[in-house]
Amino acid sequence: MSNSGLIRHIRSHPQPPAPVLACSKLALCVIPIAQIAMGAVHLDDCPRQHYIPIYLIVAGVFGLALSVLSCLPCSKTPEDGTSSPLSRVCTTWNSLTSCFLFCWFIAGNVWIYSIYQPNYIRNSTNLDPYCDRSLYLFAFWTTTLVYIILGLFLVGGCLVLFCFFLCGRADADDDV
Repeated sequence: MSNSGLIRHIRSHPQPPAPVLACSKLALCVIPIAQIAMGAVHLDDCPRQHYIPIYLIVAGVFGLALSVLSCLPCSKTPEDGTSSPLSRVCTTWNSLTSCFLFCWFIAGNVWIYSIYQPNYIRNSTNLDPYCDRSLYLFAFWTTTLVYIILGLFLVGGCLVLFCFFLCGRADADDDV
């Protein structure tokens, strides 16, 4: 199979069954819901950096909105390749929301990593304000998880490109 045949096969591969898609969408909603809950429960529990709970709430709400919007029929492109005004609105909304989430993620990185290893003790006698341990560690690890996932995608993408490169060089007599 030539490179173009392989790519055509990948593009025409059927979608997974509806239950698999539904379960994956639900799994993607777990972290945003947990972010909203942790931020709301601990809204006043981080005087050291009071933006951390707000960061979690906003990131959770917009992440959940993006997940829910991806389930709507307007987010799907029709088979004939045309786009309706509604699909353009959905595409614009998804793009703006993704751009906002990217900027918000950068701001959250600054707020979280700038106070790394905060004082976790609420009634400490020192002048260093505290930050609730579970709130901070949740924000820290959910943010770090994004970097871990991005790294895995980067490595996986490089491996796929390498495999395509090897497949393209396999036979000189493949049709183009």
